[in-house]
Amino acid sequence: MSERGQLLWRCRRGTKELDFLLERYLRHGYPRASTAEQDAFARILDLPDPELTDYFFGHATPSQPELAKLVRHIATHRD
Repeated sequence: MSERGQLLWRCRRGTKELDFLLERYLRHGYPRASTAEQDAFARILDLPDPELTDYFFGHATPSQPELAKLVRHIATHRD
């Protein structure tokens, strides 16, 4: 499986909202992202769903600045 295919698989979280946000970023933002941002995205995908939901819907903020910045970008990005 290609790297992109693996990332797409990891974006499938089981909730429409998370799937939509993560897959949209993978399609539109990830290809243009820096290596550091791509690494941050892989780290985001390691987080549990309840934590991601809290981050993306503004109930909490990641303590790591690079993750917080990427979460804001993904949550507010429009196609």
